[in-house]
Amino acid sequence: MYNINMIVIYTSPGCSSCRKVKNYLKDKQLRFIEKNIFNTLLNAEEIRYLISRTENGTDDIISKRSKIIQENKIDIDSMSLNELCNFIVENPSILKRPIIIDDRNLQIGYDEEEIELFSRLKSMTKCDHACPHYENCGEIRKSC
Repeated sequence: MYNINMIVIYTSPGCSSCRKVKNYLKDKQLRFIEKNIFNTLLNAEEIRYLISRTENGTDDIISKRSKIIQENKIDIDSMSLNELCNFIVENPSILKRPIIIDDRNLQIGYDEEEIELFSRLKSMTKCDHACPHYENCGEIRKSC
């Protein structure tokens, strides 16, 4: 996969929440890898990893109201993990977006308060003398 300390954002074209997250992280000078779910083939291992990081399993990352699920009356809950992962590989549009993940945090969607907390936590974990925000990180640690 990727550098465990790197933020990875799963996005799609035309997703305004995805643009907001990317702009926010750029403004905070946090590096990230963007994975457009339609241009970058997701593999089953990667999807298993995402599911394993959720608090509520597939409910956190799958939109059961997606067109594919609704029109085909797909019962996600009856699928095995392998079946589900393969279904997502073939139908990435059922994933909620953006999915923001790093070594410690997982966030689905754009919520201004949540993304602020995500970026603060990320700043705390990456900060050392080489960090351009090192002086501020000490204050962040005190406030947490």
